[in-house]
Amino acid sequence: MSEHDHGNEDGGDASASLAAFQLADSFLPVGTYTISYGVEQFAATDRVETAADLEALLHDYLRQQVGPCDVVALAAAWDRAGRADADDEAILDALAAVDERQQSVTLPKEFRESSESSGRRLLELVAETTDDALVDAYYGRVLDDSVPGNHAVALGFVARRQGIAREEACLLACHSFVVGLLGAAQRLVRLTHTDAQRILTALRPVMREVCETYAGRDPQTMAPFAPLVDVMGMGHERAERRLFVS
Repeated sequence: MSEHDHGNEDGGDASASLAAFQLADSFLPVGTYTISYGVEQFAATDRVETAADLEALLHDYLRQQVGPCDVVALAAAWDRAGRADADDEAILDALAAVDERQQSVTLPKEFRESSESSGRRLLELVAETTDDALVDAYYGRVLDDSVPGNHAVALGFVARRQGIAREEACLLACHSFVVGLLGAAQRLVRLTHTDAQRILTALRPVMREVCETYAGRDPQTMAPFAPLVDVMGMGHERAERRLFVS
């Protein structure tokens, strides 16, 4: 990832756009291709068998889980990463508070572990490929287990440091989440590439809506409510056969 002027808040230049493309690309090696967030269990229990079933499920994921949890966390991290009225330690402490809050409201163990793993890997990549002392410092806290390093928090933090606008970062997160689950679903149910693109296109308005609704909310309001998703995630932990880590 190219070095960027961290003071740019509107994300309007080419460097910020390229950084956003890089963060959204499935080529980014943060391990999201190993994650199904319960979709594997939905398929294994025959609750998702068709493209229509999958689209309905992803609709619920966005509205009930990604929006009220990940988007809130990402936007809060983005806001705190650019605070002009705070020193570095205060910024890191504020990020840590968001990180811990997300950890506390994520119920399935595999979901927490997957989020930590991909978030830590993202911070590691940015620390290794850019010259950003603040990212290095937060990654250091993750390494010594002072903070979880959840992916949404890491992505919001990194996006701000790369000059990506908050709205774009939220949309990026929703898009990447859906693409990841569509990729997983292609290995689990009958889903053509055209089906996947049709679903991705159909979910654009939902992605915009959840970003508009949840970006900017107080992190204390983080409250994902998708009971069946949680149950499927917990069931996956005990499944005898698993293609994905979550």
